[in-house]
Amino acid sequence: MKVLLFYPNLYGMNTLPPALGLFTSILKSEGHEVKLFDTSVYKGLYDSIDTDKKKSDNLNARPYDDSLLKKYVRLSSAENDFRLAIDDFRPDLIAMSATEDMYPVGINLLLSLRTKDRPPVVAGGVFPTFAPDLALQYSQGSIDVVLRGEGEMTLPELCRTMEAGGDISGIDGLYMKRNGILISNRLPAPTDVNIPHLPDYSQFEESRFYRPMQGKLRRMLPITTIRGCPYTCGYCNSPSQKEIYRQDGHEFLRKKRIEGIRLELNHCLKAYKADSFYFWADTFLAWNDSEFDEFCDMYSDFKLPFWIQTRPETITEYKIRRLKDIGLLRIAFGIEHGNETFRREILGRKVTNEVILKNLKVVTDHDIPISVNNIIGFPSETRELAFDTIEFNRKIRSDGINAYAYTPFHGTPLRKRSEDLGYIEKGSLARCINNPTMISMPHFAKNEIEGIIRCFVLYTKMPKSRWKDIKRAESATAEGNRIWEELKDECLRSYMHYGDHEET
Repeated sequence: MKVLLFYPNLYGMNTLPPALGLFTSILKSEGHEVKLFDTSVYKGLYDSIDTDKKKSDNLNARPYDDSLLKKYVRLSSAENDFRLAIDDFRPDLIAMSATEDMYPVGINLLLSLRTKDRPPVVAGGVFPTFAPDLALQYSQGSIDVVLRGEGEMTLPELCRTMEAGGDISGIDGLYMKRNGILISNRLPAPTDVNIPHLPDYSQFEESRFYRPMQGKLRRMLPITTIRGCPYTCGYCNSPSQKEIYRQDGHEFLRKKRIEGIRLELNHCLKAYKADSFYFWADTFLAWNDSEFDEFCDMYSDFKLPFWIQTRPETITEYKIRRLKDIGLLRIAFGIEHGNETFRREILGRKVTNEVILKNLKVVTDHDIPISVNNIIGFPSETRELAFDTIEFNRKIRSDGINAYAYTPFHGTPLRKRSEDLGYIEKGSLARCINNPTMISMPHFAKNEIEGIIRCFVLYTKMPKSRWKDIKRAESATAEGNRIWEELKDECLRSYMHYGDHEET
């Protein structure tokens, strides 16, 4: 089989997707020919902006020199290039992996193909898993089959069956309509993360191996350590993933053995010349104590800079000391909301503000930079509650601060709450391109939410004596934009203090 892996994505979203590396490796191991069409290198696609650059321009992250990445920008038409790729490769199957907000990008490109030139198309990801009927309906006939659940077993089986001319309708995980009849098969069993398939990133453009981190571009590759998450946050799909797999008698949370992580590290060093790593896990410190120590002992042989994401409540003095000793560069924490009651009752996060502040101080006292992620515009949130998040962030010595608009993705508990409250239309696709506010609440207007997001760093880092001017900068008018630019320059010059954590 000739398989074209299709990854609709925006320019500047530079983290390599491990799933596509695994699909490439597995399909090649079974004798298939694989090509990749990745839209991440196309600037201007779907009114996109450089998302990583926007973060630094908006003070969410350190400024960095992007001259290396600019050399690889494609200004040609993605639609034309996609058609040329199809004409040249003549794939037997297009396999699209897309998040919900990138789904329209993929559909637009598929629809740009002439029907007679379009081979069978299968689409997978979290969105098709939880809204397969909507995924098919929205595709306007450009997608033939939806793949629900993880694809490492289903996609190769689909290729084997198609190659043999067999009937694909009985394959686990497939959802399709044939002659008006719906075929909805059970989910495949969760993938064994310890099957030794090393990711193959050879199809990706050179620029995709680089990611801005702490003010510089790094050749940073992802290494999967844990799939799933032990926590049940209302804005995340992990609780729903756990539930649908539990119904079939499976455990969704899986941890890779430390020796398997070592193999992947060596592979990425040798094959792709990595100079740093991002450990791909929703909660990196979901390991037990013995697993954590085994990881640290193993990684002490590498000691390359690495970045992780974890929960504040997983932090201990001992763990931070050990991680710093073996190369910890930075930690990303999801705080999401500063009001303890709202965070517990609406978001399903039961950690206290006291624990968050105490544990983040453990990290910053060891001179490890942290970035903090927040969300504004949750269903039933108010402006006053949003400012609780700002007030809370003012107590944290963060190196990077992000505030995102709440996005009601399918498969998340808060999606249903948003629909039940009438804040979003049922059947609408979640979108967060350029960070728009999607839900409509009578008590907290969209322009208010977007204004607070735009000024979030200013409110957090600058003295309260400047808040009156910052509020004027919330408005995206000519006057508001002028004030925002002036305040941004003042904040960067006087209050960001990136030098607190400069590398030695």
